[in-house]
Amino acid sequence: MQASVVSAYGGPEVMKYPDMPDPAAGAGDVLVKVAGIGINPEDMLERNGDLKDRWPMHFPAIIGLDVSGTVLAAGDGVTDLKVGDRVCAWSYHTYAELVADKAALFAKVPEEMDLVDAAAVPLVGLTGSQMISVASGLLPGQTVLVAGAAGAVGRCAVYMAKVLGAHVIAGVQRFQLDQADSIGADETVALDDPAAFAALPQVDIVANALRGKPASDLLAKVKEGGTFASVTGEPEGTKDYPNVRVVPFRSKQDRAGIAFIADAVNSRKLTIPIGHREELKNAGAAQAAFTKGGIGKVLLTP
Repeated sequence: MQASVVSAYGGPEVMKYPDMPDPAAGAGDVLVKVAGIGINPEDMLERNGDLKDRWPMHFPAIIGLDVSGTVLAAGDGVTDLKVGDRVCAWSYHTYAELVADKAALFAKVPEEMDLVDAAAVPLVGLTGSQMISVASGLLPGQTVLVAGAAGAVGRCAVYMAKVLGAHVIAGVQRFQLDQADSIGADETVALDDPAAFAALPQVDIVANALRGKPASDLLAKVKEGGTFASVTGEPEGTKDYPNVRVVPFRSKQDRAGIAFIADAVNSRKLTIPIGHREELKNAGAAQAAFTKGGIGKVLLTP
């Protein structure tokens, strides 16, 4: 198979497109012919070497977390998926024409859903939904401010919060206010508008997908005894808010959670904007475009 690989730690230029050995489906695995691959921030952190102390790579290395495709083979013991099934997953080493991984990670893709677009769902879907369902401790009737709500993670958080009975405020930037209708919150506020930010009341929960000072500033918007759940780590300044429960959160693989978000996207209850598709051989250029931001999910196609 061909794959887009990291040839050394560095920028987009280190992405190469060689032949690599085909993976095989072991016991409990499926082998998937890849249709779509989602680019995520973690891909660039791995490529740049920012994560090498935690997850060192051996070059040439295949990165990637999101994948969609069609089952080509099922290993021993796999009974819930069969050859020809359309699937998507949060997997690993997905920048390739073929991916083999545990069958239990793969959710079926709705028949009406574009199979390439399904690759946009897994990681952001689980990250956003679990920030609410797992990290926040949300109770029905509480008010949640989702910071970064126009992004894919934020949109999934808004959707899950609404499903669980919250009153949801979507925190966006001023240039994103025209997206308010597609986000699905009860209210929308521009967090980079000083007057609008100052007028925001304190809320029960802030579900945060922002970094740096914008995240730190939001600590003041949590009621005493409330929760600041964050998928970008603990912000600076938390010591100044001892009565706020700060929960840095990392999502976990979950087939059922992916299926839940995929069904919501398919039924148009949730929108995950897809800004660009690029051929897998051009993964470096696609990563550069993704890093510039402002275009939605970027998908690779073999």
